[in-house]
Amino acid sequence: MPYYRVVGDVPRKRHVQFRRPDGGLYAEELMGEEGFSSDSSLLYHRHLPTAIVKAEAVDLAAPGLTPNLPLSPRHFRTQDLAATGDLVTGRQPLAGNSDVRMSYVATDAPSDLYRNSMGDECVYIASGRARFESTYGVIEAGEGDYVVIPTGTIHRWVPEGPVTALVVEAAGHIRPPKRYLSAYGQFLEHAPYCERDLRAPTEPLLVDGEEVQVLVRTRGGLTRLTYAHHPFDVVGWDGYLYPYAFNIQDFEPIVKRTHAPPPVHQTFEGPGFVICSFCPRPLDFHPDAVPIPYNHHNVDSDELMFYVGGDYSARRGSGIDVGSISLHPAGFTHGPQPGAVEAVVEAVRQGHKETTEMAVMIDTFRPLDLGAAALACEDPAYAWTWAPRR
Repeated sequence: MPYYRVVGDVPRKRHVQFRRPDGGLYAEELMGEEGFSSDSSLLYHRHLPTAIVKAEAVDLAAPGLTPNLPLSPRHFRTQDLAATGDLVTGRQPLAGNSDVRMSYVATDAPSDLYRNSMGDECVYIASGRARFESTYGVIEAGEGDYVVIPTGTIHRWVPEGPVTALVVEAAGHIRPPKRYLSAYGQFLEHAPYCERDLRAPTEPLLVDGEEVQVLVRTRGGLTRLTYAHHPFDVVGWDGYLYPYAFNIQDFEPIVKRTHAPPPVHQTFEGPGFVICSFCPRPLDFHPDAVPIPYNHHNVDSDELMFYVGGDYSARRGSGIDVGSISLHPAGFTHGPQPGAVEAVVEAVRQGHKETTEMAVMIDTFRPLDLGAAALACEDPAYAWTWAPRR
């Protein structure tokens, strides 16, 4: 993360003796990215974080993905997917490639402890509320929150009633776009959000317990590790690496007199993909503006859009609604539905001045393959909604 935080009790200097009330030493743990050359935090445990008593391979095959063939735009209705499992085991695969995987979850069940070692995660809470518990502490997450979870963070999710979420699992790290940050990591004045908008744990979460199971995901598969002591035993931590939440309502849209391309909506970046937030904003205000996306053919990108609120003027007449996901792959020119441009221009002439749409978009730079859950809730008519009816 781009700024320093300290939570709980830490010694005045790093790597010095830090003793428990009984005189024993707390166990210092460095959580760091890219070896010792990127962001890190120091955590101070009551017990050794290395003490495991059992390791078991978990025979759970990774869900397979199939190529998007024949190549076509797709519409997936996640509203039609049933609730399954928890926010970890209940993930239903939508799409993915070697850089990133997207899944949908609908659940009201608390999860077991879980640790993702494959890469960072970004969980977008589409509806409901959930308590995120981790070695760093607690984040209360609600509708519209992105929760960014660094690699190796031991955590669990506890929903407060039914929750739906879009889960983005990266092969590497998810961070704010570099162009929003100074050379020293501070958010710049032109950034659409800043440090004040980010919520992180504010106090330690201390839980007593022995022989606690943690599910570890790597690229090679799943392992169940049994820790000698509960991993939520951190009395304090400090550094630049930690889980945090950012609410989509705190994204400040960047507007122009004529229509701006999707990079103005970018919120995060990862290896081979970006995450964007489409939020309510003033419509383009040039007197001759066409305040709706123009037809575009991104030859290097697949575009997956999760519609989470508002009115989608560009998709009017296509069946898109809250909970829908559209996939517009490279190789396909996409744009507004027939009649949408004229309708928006007329609405502006009648005094309409803003758009209410809200959506989360993931653009990838490698083709996306399709998951079983996506194919199970696909609207087969979507690809033909731009063509004249026969």
